[in-house]
Amino acid sequence: MSLQLKGKIQQILNPESGVSRAGKEWKKQEFVIETEEQFPKKVCFTLFNDKLSLLEGISEGEDVEVSFNLESREFKGKWYHNINAWKMDKVSGEGVLQEAPPEFRPEDIPPEPAEGPEGDLPF
Repeated sequence: MSLQLKGKIQQILNPESGVSRAGKEWKKQEFVIETEEQFPKKVCFTLFNDKLSLLEGISEGEDVEVSFNLESREFKGKWYHNINAWKMDKVSGEGVLQEAPPEFRPEDIPPEPAEGPEGDLPF
């Protein structure tokens, strides 16, 4: 299940790390955004391992759009939930910030075909 949510970063928590029972190292970092609805909600997202890099260049107070998955698991009769972020984009007043396309240059125009029978159109 893949979902998206827009909001303002309220808090970026400190990274955590450890070693699983299987001996694998792991890292995680959580951050909280607040939605901009009539009744704003605060949502805490989790980033794991290589996804921690999504927070680079983003600071508290910035508007972002987060793509995430919801996951639930049962342990000893209780259910636990994760909101795992896998993509994050900064948002401007008009929407998600995208990189501008490269500037058009005259040398980008392909050369015209050669004149002659092989260059002529068949009609």
